[in-house]
Amino acid sequence: MTPDRKDSSHSEEQSFQKLGPDDILDAVESVGYLCDGRFLALNSYENRVYQVGIEDAAPLVAKFYRPNRWTDECIKEEHQFAYELTDAEIPIVEPLRNRNDESLFRHKDFRFALFANRGGHALEIDNLDQLYQIGQFMGRIHAVGKTKAFVHRPELTIQSYLHESRAFLLQNNFIPEDLISAYTSLTDCLADQVRWCFEQAGEIETLRIHCDCHPSNILVREEQMHIVDLDDTRTGPAVQDLWMFLSGDRAEQTRALIELLDGYSEFCEFNNRELHLLEALRTLRLIYYHAWLARRWRDPAFPKAFPWFNDQNCWEQHILTLREQAAMMNEPALELY
Repeated sequence: MTPDRKDSSHSEEQSFQKLGPDDILDAVESVGYLCDGRFLALNSYENRVYQVGIEDAAPLVAKFYRPNRWTDECIKEEHQFAYELTDAEIPIVEPLRNRNDESLFRHKDFRFALFANRGGHALEIDNLDQLYQIGQFMGRIHAVGKTKAFVHRPELTIQSYLHESRAFLLQNNFIPEDLISAYTSLTDCLADQVRWCFEQAGEIETLRIHCDCHPSNILVREEQMHIVDLDDTRTGPAVQDLWMFLSGDRAEQTRALIELLDGYSEFCEFNNRELHLLEALRTLRLIYYHAWLARRWRDPAFPKAFPWFNDQNCWEQHILTLREQAAMMNEPALELY
């Protein structure tokens, strides 16, 4: 009897959590490479990522995709975007292709892709020169991102980031009972405030963006930067790829933003009305991030990696942070000049 989709999905999740050395090496060799037996787990939680030694060649990075998150079409669209960026000479780590021009491979229950191994150290977020360079990269990426639209990748929306995240947390009993009322009323208000911020911004353009462009996804090596991990790429406003580089008080954020946009505007026009979205997007990410951890909590890797999550203190602190965001969204938007 053919198993139904639910049983199949559960089986794939179990296999993914038990992904072992033989699976990793066999998968890489199935594409035509000869492994030397060495491998090293790299820092990744959503997927499983390994540096794999190759006989008489530089190591490769093998990325095994978590089952049931993206369709094949979504992953291939991510890869195609990476190739477009590479063709535009933007320093991004793109997937390797075989002789048949394929980049998404399958071995047993596992879908995976291979990448060149390009290391580096994290950028200095308080380095204004590096922020200027990041702005240039983002401008170049968005200039390419505007040239066509995603067909299969999702869009960053209030519905997907806030409402669906909140529903998952409440329906699966993650919010402690004594905090449900506070959390529910607060997120109701936050939803209204986020919508208000979008109304203040007015009609803005959405495009293909990185969407998860935080400092750890930009590596620096010998003064050269390269961008990694398009796994969460989707359609959204340009400012989503900029706000995660802003920190500190209002004056510090303004200085950093000026550097980012000075570089950005060399390659792509920025609509200053998007600055009304900064704190709204930060709020959406905070809610989405906690729901992401909750969705993955049955994966044994997550409780080990995030021991602070899902206790009373975690949710009390989350509510406090969201209240601070409510206050921030009532503040005037950052002004450049």
